Amino acid sequence: MQAPASGMTVNNLSLCYHNKLILAPMVRVGTLPMRLLALDYGADIVYCEELVDLKMLQCKRVVNEALSTVDFVAPDDRVVFRTCEREQSKVVFQMGTSDAERALAVARLVENDVAGIDVNMGCPKEYSTKGGMGAALLSDPDKIEKILSTLVKGTRRPVTCKIRILPSLEDTLSLVKRIERTGIAAIAVHGRKREERPQHPVSCEAIKAIAETLSIPVIANGGSHDHIQGYLDIEDFRRATAASSVMVARAAMWNPSIFLKEGPRPLEEVMQKYIRYAVQYDNHYTNTKYCLCQMLREQLESPQGRLLHAAQSSQEICEAFGLGAFYEETTRELDARRAKLLARSPEEAEEPAEDTSGIIKMAIKFDRRAYSPQITPKMCLLEWCRREKLAQPVYETVQRPLDRLFCSVVTVAEQKYQSTLWDKSKKLAEQAAAIVCLRSQGLPEGRLGEESPSLHKRKREALDQDPGNPRTQEPAMPGELCKKPFVALASGQESPLEGW
Repeated sequence: MQAPASGMTVNNLSLCYHNKLILAPMVRVGTLPMRLLALDYGADIVYCEELVDLKMLQCKRVVNEALSTVDFVAPDDRVVFRTCEREQSKVVFQMGTSDAERALAVARLVENDVAGIDVNMGCPKEYSTKGGMGAALLSDPDKIEKILSTLVKGTRRPVTCKIRILPSLEDTLSLVKRIERTGIAAIAVHGRKREERPQHPVSCEAIKAIAETLSIPVIANGGSHDHIQGYLDIEDFRRATAASSVMVARAAMWNPSIFLKEGPRPLEEVMQKYIRYAVQYDNHYTNTKYCLCQMLREQLESPQGRLLHAAQSSQEICEAFGLGAFYEETTRELDARRAKLLARSPEEAEEPAEDTSGIIKMAIKFDRRAYSPQITPKMCLLEWCRREKLAQPVYETVQRPLDRLFCSVVTVAEQKYQSTLWDKSKKLAEQAAAIVCLRSQGLPEGRLGEESPSLHKRKREALDQDPGNPRTQEPAMPGELCKKPFVALASGQESPLEGW
């Protein structure tokens, strides 16, 4: 084992795979809120969703003090993997890979924040197999051996893999023996062949043959459709397969309280608890919405299901489940926490560099629901500038590294305007700055129900105008609105008006 790098904290906990209830890796489902929920309900080990090696190797490890998480952030600022101390000794990082060196690089990137490393060798979906990953590896035992041996020798965490059975039991047993010799800690077996889907019966006999052949723990998987409807069924499936542990996928996705000995909790209660975790850990609303839809299943056509389907933000999801007050309180607490951290480390705030003494400021956020999708504050401000024959608004937007939120300053007629509230995207921050300018001038900003009939008329008229480059057209006359307005950026370049 290699000596730890200077200053590196090494977690020497060893994960045990005997007699465990395990949340299976599931794409789009196995994010932090679901993993924490499964732990609450009795899961012993939780796997994250499969994350591709090439994507992870682009990520930077960021300690998110506001959320008390460790984030692995892509160059586009998207959080690819988020974890926290609560799950550190129980979470297994599953990667998609077809290359031993890349796999080792990913393992070393995450090993101090997870309890185990797993390689996906069973996913039959094209997005995985076309890159030589997932079930495609089953046809290349040499590559399997190289990847697993490299990981076992090079990482400080127990290494496992998840496979499917081969067409021949003899070939399957030959493969798993070879896998065992690499030194992995356990092997998860989905009891179906590569081409089979959930409607096909799971082969308990094949899993049992593997368990009786190997000395390392075998984790049985694939029983949700035929065998596992409740907690007691998990143990029945384990006995039928002679496995050391059971990994549950879809049955846990439908209701993660299936891990409770006392029996599952009401779905409404489970969903509300999931939503609370999603808000507390700033989970993207599209992922939250997807997981909730999997839980609702046949209830998607219910009134609550329709509200969920229509939701376009975390706030709207919370309101659909009677958690609007919780959302408001939690976001206020997070904003206060971020403000406190910034006060402690002002150098990280990255406020706009210019002297801010002359900036007109208001505490404003742009709420999409309060505005027509066809008319935004930025559009209103642009049209006003044209009517007054002023230069187009100039937006200068910065992002602070502490929480990756955005703040924008808009300059109109040499006066700067800014919202003091930081926002999640550049577009939202610019809209907020536009609102500050419009309100300070007492101008319409495009809110629903606001009296501004001429703007609607001009919008319709604009659709018939020449959509050519606005910079080469005649100056806009009062009342005109171009189809594709442009704004000058801080760099001096121009780009289509965002939020339009």
